[in-house]
Amino acid sequence: MTRPSLPRSAFAVLALAASVLGASVPTAEARPAYVPGEVIVKYKDADTGGTVGPPATPRKVEVKGHASVATAVERLRRDPRVEYAVPNYVAHASGLIPNDPGFRLQWNLSGPFGINMPAAWDLARARQAPGGRGTVVAVLDTGVAYQSFHRYRRAPDLNRFVRGIDYVDGDSHPNDENGHGTHVAGTIAESTNNGVGAAGIAYRAKIMPVRVLDARGEGDTFAIARGIRYAVRHKAKVINLSLEFNASVRASEIPDLLSAMRYARRKGVLVVGAAGNQADGLVAYPARARDAVAVSATTIRGCLANYSNVGLDVDVSAPGGGVDAALSDDPYDAQTCRPEMREQYIYQQTFTSSVRNFGLPPGYEGTSMAAPHVSGVAALLVASRRLGRNPSPAAIIKHLEQTARDLGPPGFDRRYGYGLLDAAAALR
Repeated sequence: MTRPSLPRSAFAVLALAASVLGASVPTAEARPAYVPGEVIVKYKDADTGGTVGPPATPRKVEVKGHASVATAVERLRRDPRVEYAVPNYVAHASGLIPNDPGFRLQWNLSGPFGINMPAAWDLARARQAPGGRGTVVAVLDTGVAYQSFHRYRRAPDLNRFVRGIDYVDGDSHPNDENGHGTHVAGTIAESTNNGVGAAGIAYRAKIMPVRVLDARGEGDTFAIARGIRYAVRHKAKVINLSLEFNASVRASEIPDLLSAMRYARRKGVLVVGAAGNQADGLVAYPARARDAVAVSATTIRGCLANYSNVGLDVDVSAPGGGVDAALSDDPYDAQTCRPEMREQYIYQQTFTSSVRNFGLPPGYEGTSMAAPHVSGVAALLVASRRLGRNPSPAAIIKHLEQTARDLGPPGFDRRYGYGLLDAAAALR
C-alpha cells in the first residue's frame, strides 16, 4: 500500500485609535487612549482694533499637580479665549500586535508577504468571534501534544481541544511522537497575546487531534480515510491534511480516501490539503481531490518555495517558508525572487529534544506548514459568520480565492492559484 511521504518540514496605514475621553481602545491588551498629563490647546486668533493678528498655533500643555487630564480639559474649555482643548490622543498600528515572544519570528502572519493577521484578529473580535471562538478543526497528522499522559506532556501554549482518536496505535490517546502535528496545530490555534510561545491564527478554536501518521510521519490510506470520517461524525467544521502521497499516485489507487473526502464535503466540512513537497508539476493527493482546498507554499519574499508542487489544482498559496524557486519565465518571479538568499522557516511551538520539551525550533518548512494557515482562516470565517451561519465548503473556498492577494501572472496561475491567502481581506 502506498504511504504518504513525510512532509519535509518534520526534519530538517497607521490608523488613529482615538476614542471619546475615557473610552478604551478595543484590543486584547490595555493601551492608553491619550498621553497622561498632557493636553493640546489652541487659543482663538488675536483680533486687535479690527486687525486680525497671526493665527494662533496649538500648544501642548502639561497638566500640573494632581489635576487629571479630564479636569484640565474641562477647565480650559470654559475659558472664552480657548478655541479648543483636547487630550493628546495616542495612535496605534492597526490590528492586534501580540506580546508572545515568538511573534517577532512569524513573518508568515504579519510580514510584507504574511497573511495580514493583526488586522484579521481585530475584524474577528468586531464580529464577536475573537480567535475563531468555538470552531472545531481536526488535525489529521502525527498526533498533537494535547495532554499530559504517561511520558507525554501537553504543549504549554495549546489549550483548547475536543476528543480525538489514534488510528496508528488504535487507542484514544493521539499523542504526538514526531512534532509535526503539534507544529501544525499551533499555526491553527496556538494561544495568542498571552506572553508565551508564538501566536496562532484561530487562537480560540478547538483542535481535534486525529493521529493517522506514525513517529516517522508515515500512515496508510485506510487510517487517513477513517480519520476523515471520524472528524466529520464528531462535528469538526474544518479538516487539515498536512500530508501527501507521491504525485504519481492516481485517484483509482485511493478510492476509500476519496470517498471519505466526498462524505466530508456532503456533510459541510471543509478539507484543506498540502499541495506537496516534491517540486512537481502536479498537486499531490489528497489535496488534488476536487473536494479539498489545495495549498501551495510561498516564502518570505512572496515567491513560490522551491519544493512546492504546482498545477491547475492549486486553489491558493500560503506561507510555507524555505528558499525561493528559481523561476524566470514570469516578470513577477524574475524581479522579486532570490533563490540564492537564505531560507526562512515557519516558527511554532513544538518538541525540541523530547516529547516533554518544547520550544520554537527552526527547520520547519513545507506545504505542510502552508495548509494550516488556510485552515485557521477558515475557522475564523466560520466563527465570525462572515459567510452566514453555516457556510458550505464551496462558499468558503470561493471566498478565500476571491479575497486572495494576486501573485505571479495576473489572475489564476499554476503556482499561486488565485493568490496569497489574505486573512483580513477574507474577514472584511
